[in-house]
Amino acid sequence: MNRFSLPNLGIGVGLRTVHYAHILEAKPDVDWFEILSENYMETKGRPLDFVDAVAGRYPVAMHGVSLSIGSTDPLDRDYLRDLRALRDRIGARWVSDHLCWTGAAGKNTHDLLPMPFTKEALNHVVDRVRAVQDFLGAPLALENPSSYLEFEQSTMTEWDFLAEVAERADCALLLDVNNVYVSSYNHGFDPANYLAAVPFDRVVQLHVSGHTSYETHIVDTHIGPVIDPVWELLGEAYVRSGSDGVSVLLEWDAEIPTFEETHAEALRARSFIEQARGKKAVA
Repeated sequence: MNRFSLPNLGIGVGLRTVHYAHILEAKPDVDWFEILSENYMETKGRPLDFVDAVAGRYPVAMHGVSLSIGSTDPLDRDYLRDLRALRDRIGARWVSDHLCWTGAAGKNTHDLLPMPFTKEALNHVVDRVRAVQDFLGAPLALENPSSYLEFEQSTMTEWDFLAEVAERADCALLLDVNNVYVSSYNHGFDPANYLAAVPFDRVVQLHVSGHTSYETHIVDTHIGPVIDPVWELLGEAYVRSGSDGVSVLLEWDAEIPTFEETHAEALRARSFIEQARGKKAVA
């Protein structure tokens, strides 16, 4: 098990509005849901009613896109208070966000902007992660985002930067294997090197999703289905997480099919996990 003793919830899907009615009426046999934190913060009425109903029946984890852990702006204490209140309200198993910055001077770009991988940025992020965890009273899970450009000033690889942040801040990790694949294609590195550097005892969740290829580059659009090389990366990452396994979550955010189709895509993880386990046993 991971060092934080957070449970393996099984195979889940992201909670999306187009599936609300089906989930509440059909009560499908799904292991767990991940919610987008900001959709249920600073709001009242139906969104909270829906998430309360889902959290009353299924395990839930929270995934944010606005923490901006890499920004030079001060941490937004109002945002953190709302984040903690939502977590406590629905009993979320953990809270995650991205190793990125989303804006500056109080402006949110609503995009996950890449970090410069330098010692200065590392020290800055470590201090901010520690402060967030102190405020939440629990580990924060940081996700590796996809990227489309790199800083000339970087002196470290992304995987070494991520691993050192996790160790020094003593935080958890959410490893997105599609993002590893997308970035490896865009920047020309071997995804195996990335997985080899990840401290898997800190990984509490895996993300998998589809993407859009433009031949010269790939964009992380979260449009499914998931291609086999990404599923194979997920299988390898799952095996590296240890005998207890780790929670797996399918993200599908645009051109979303029916819940049954979405869930069936998520459950494809099982065959690739077993395939990876078989390879490890033979080796």
